[in-house]
Amino acid sequence: MAGLVFVSYSHTDREAAFELVAALESQSLDCWIAPRNVTPAAEWAAEIIDAISAAKVMVLVFSRHSNDSPQVRREVERAVHKKLPIVAFRLEDVIPERSLEYFLSSQHWLDAFPASRSSYFEALVLALRRALAPRDPSASGVHAALSTALSVAPAAARTFTPAALDELEKSLARHIGPIAKLLVTRAAAHATGLEDLRQRLAAELGSDQERSEFLSVTRAQR
Repeated sequence: MAGLVFVSYSHTDREAAFELVAALESQSLDCWIAPRNVTPAAEWAAEIIDAISAAKVMVLVFSRHSNDSPQVRREVERAVHKKLPIVAFRLEDVIPERSLEYFLSSQHWLDAFPASRSSYFEALVLALRRALAPRDPSASGVHAALSTALSVAPAAARTFTPAALDELEKSLARHIGPIAKLLVTRAAAHATGLEDLRQRLAAELGSDQERSEFLSVTRAQR
């Protein structure tokens, strides 16, 4: 039987993925993970498709290995097609490749570093438990619950208004696309003020002309 939580990972991250599953299941969160839950002699691809269809949320064990994995990309694409919420449990500070960024940049992220990854399992359990609570079983309810559970911003980020961050994201997205959301969130967590944030984001652009245009536009928005 498929679990409520589908766990997607690269085979290179097998140890981390199964450690995560053990942590979730110790807290009574039912998981589906290959190859453990693949029926003997069954068609692998069909089993994965069925499991994703039956799941309520996907946890992506994200790393440079899953970033390069065609199988992980197919699983993520299928989850998005099924309108399944995706929580990216990032093992390291890696930006998704363009083949994944479209699907992941607007989803939910939980960084499992710099401390031992096991120290972040509690936050993941809390987020998933809220999302899967019987009081709100709809797909939209899962998205809303995950947003609430994973949206606790660092103290520095709270100094910026949502409107200011939204304008910066839109301006940055004109140059680099949907990944702008992730970059703004990350930079806001460390910036000391609006000007510092603008400079940090400008540094993400690849040419002097783009940096100049971004700074000019965002200066006008202040």
